[in-house]
Amino acid sequence: MTKNRHDELGLTNEDVLKMFETMLMARRIDERMWLLNRAGKIPFVISCQGQEAAQVGAAYALDNTKDYIAPYYRDMGVVLHFGMTPRDLMLSAFAKAEDPNSGGRQMPGHFGQKKNRILTGSSPVTTQLPHAVGVALAAKIEKKDFITFVTLGEGSSNQGDFHEGLNFAGVHQLPCITMVENNKYAISVPFERQVASKNVADRAIGYGMPGVTVDGKDPIEVYKVVKEAADRARSGGGPSLIEAVTYRLTAHSSDDDDRQYRTAEDIAEGKALDPLITFAKYLRDLDILSTELEKEINERVMKEVNEATDYAENAPYAAPEDAMKHVYAEKDGGNA
Repeated sequence: MTKNRHDELGLTNEDVLKMFETMLMARRIDERMWLLNRAGKIPFVISCQGQEAAQVGAAYALDNTKDYIAPYYRDMGVVLHFGMTPRDLMLSAFAKAEDPNSGGRQMPGHFGQKKNRILTGSSPVTTQLPHAVGVALAAKIEKKDFITFVTLGEGSSNQGDFHEGLNFAGVHQLPCITMVENNKYAISVPFERQVASKNVADRAIGYGMPGVTVDGKDPIEVYKVVKEAADRARSGGGPSLIEAVTYRLTAHSSDDDDRQYRTAEDIAEGKALDPLITFAKYLRDLDILSTELEKEINERVMKEVNEATDYAENAPYAAPEDAMKHVYAEKDGGNA
């Protein structure tokens, strides 16, 4: 008999159904983007498939009305919970003028939305970590009631920004949670060729903070460890490093062929542990998700995805002169 693990964490049946729907929304948007890319309608996809459980489990453990997030490029599940809509994400994929991230001037996955406290990301990996630490420093200095949450891939944990950011957060005991989504590959390089320690979280001791490795395919377990870290940060207990071990179900991006470095057996094993399937089974076993309800949720999600796709495809592109917008200071109504 399946044990109810969410109830003891204070999560209701409605909560876990919302988590499932957010995971499903991220998956269906991602799948649609791949179809659009293969049809030649959008130029690039950087996928979240297989990592939705880690993203949504973590996001639901935060306060999306006041906390700040610095997501990395795969974090569709995180930004959906923090207020980005399928329409926003599709506008970004099509690089349209209404794209809230950059007005259509950045690649997909470069999230940034001031009203929802989503810090703007950049193309060099890991630069978002010092940014999140800086915002956490502001929270401490100004005695503000919020924490920051930053994500990155395990390949990014070898960049200087990772070490500098975590060291600064540890020294100053800042309210910042760093979550590494370890999907086993930095593009084509396997984990064991990147990190000498058994786990990325083992590095936490060097920065004077707790380090936890968790099954990133289980949204309930991720929620638990992130909630503990969030409660600790809010009470002045300082930063945490969390490693959510996941599996990337797709190639690194739409420009990559993972068959060149992953075996068919490896890919099949990863797909058998698809968190969308295993979490749905957990909900079914507890009689929370019936066949009828699952059908209803999927139809609702697909309707929203279809409407977002149609809107974004028909939305206008930015004017050519907007290429310089927010690049140079404006003077007397023009670009200086």
